[in-house]
Amino acid sequence: MAKSWVNSWTDSAERIGADLHLDLSEPSGASGSGGRRAALTRALRDAVREGRLAPGTRLPPYRSLAADLGVARNTVADAYAELVAEGWLTARQGSGTRVAERAEPLRRAERVPRRTAQVPPRTRGPRHDLRQGTPDASAFPRAAWLASYRRALQQAPNEVFGPGDPAGRVELREALTEYLARARGVRTEPGRIVICSGFGHALRLLFGQDRSQDKGGGCAVLRGPLAVEAYGLGFHRELLAAAGVRTVPLPLDEDGARVDRLGRERAALLTPAHQFPTGGPLHPERRAAVLDWARARGGVILEDDYDGEFRYDRKPVGAVQGLDPERVIFIGSVSKSLSPAVRLGWMVLPERYVDDALAAKGEREAWASVLDQLCLADFIASGAYDRHVRRMRQRYRSRRDRLVAALATHAPHIEVTGVAAGLHAVLRLPPGTERSTVKAATWQGIALDGLAEFRHPAATEPDMPVRDGIVVGYATPSEHAYGAALEALCGVLPPPGE
Repeated sequence: MAKSWVNSWTDSAERIGADLHLDLSEPSGASGSGGRRAALTRALRDAVREGRLAPGTRLPPYRSLAADLGVARNTVADAYAELVAEGWLTARQGSGTRVAERAEPLRRAERVPRRTAQVPPRTRGPRHDLRQGTPDASAFPRAAWLASYRRALQQAPNEVFGPGDPAGRVELREALTEYLARARGVRTEPGRIVICSGFGHALRLLFGQDRSQDKGGGCAVLRGPLAVEAYGLGFHRELLAAAGVRTVPLPLDEDGARVDRLGRERAALLTPAHQFPTGGPLHPERRAAVLDWARARGGVILEDDYDGEFRYDRKPVGAVQGLDPERVIFIGSVSKSLSPAVRLGWMVLPERYVDDALAAKGEREAWASVLDQLCLADFIASGAYDRHVRRMRQRYRSRRDRLVAALATHAPHIEVTGVAAGLHAVLRLPPGTERSTVKAATWQGIALDGLAEFRHPAATEPDMPVRDGIVVGYATPSEHAYGAALEALCGVLPPPGE
């Protein structure tokens, strides 16, 4: 008999038992019911011995398994009885037939070694995670998100379960059009929004996968060197380098990027609402100047709005896109406001780039989940997104205040910057102490990043002086662990005069 898949599920999986894959091929010379019973007994015994059937797993009833395998009911009953007698299975009235707890299959650790058993305690994960970029996972609005998912699924038209629109669901694009205009000052319409799975995905779509060999892909206008801020995410620079894009660092000061240093580039990637990671918005005069540069060069600004919703001590800073929608590609996502696990983002494009972006997206077939898009559309339209952002803004403001207060008490010599908005702060350190501070934090089980991690490798002095500091993400720890994280952080900072 050939290999057989056993699919015995009905409305009650627990009552019917597990799906089984059993090899019922019979040894040569075996035939009849006795051969089938022996083959079934051997297949079940091997499944338990090898760990494919875990202790406590409920097996299908005689009748279900017999029907699926095409054997007599007594064949299954006899095989079960033999394995019960051998101690591999147990059978109890009302509980069915299950794999015995005392059975000794090949241990999983012997088949697939557990890496954690060989990892030193310090490297299994930090006790206090103060890395930037991740919101408090415990604050995810599970109930409201589930309610939106249910409504979205109940109301979804049948077309949702077929081929999708590479631009994304119109329901989400309409919801974003209204929300971004109201909350970020973005001027757009649904037809100029393309849904993606995040900022990295947006960059891949805009610049293509293999620019180094001139194979095309992405928007043709986004060629040539790209100006970026001298401090930013290394991941983005690596992604662009992999696409064959050369990045040119722009110096930074207290007013943001030095856009007066823009040269022959045709595109510039900026974080104007809250420079990442040093903090602070792009000065209004520089916002106007970079738009003048884009118009004069026929270029475009990529506006990374990575945490624009979270502001505390200042008036809202609107999007640069709202000043000239034809010269700015506005890119956002919910990775900071909700969770990076919700892989949804958006590009608001000048009209002339929409077709190129859709063509690039269609070629890659990297489309975000349609059901997740409908869920987010409902979440925004119902007001749940606004309520969540307001609630988290209050929570993160409180955490920011606690961080500033703890440093004022225990390390008043440490300057804190970039705290008017966002989910992280920069702690300025005495020259030459950054590396030792990060090392000390690691030994104490604190995960954080030194400012040098974000510096563009081509940034040079005196245009961009080296700054010692650490970037502290105050959103990541859960609420109950935050106090201990602050205490541990203050304990590894360099003392005065060092």
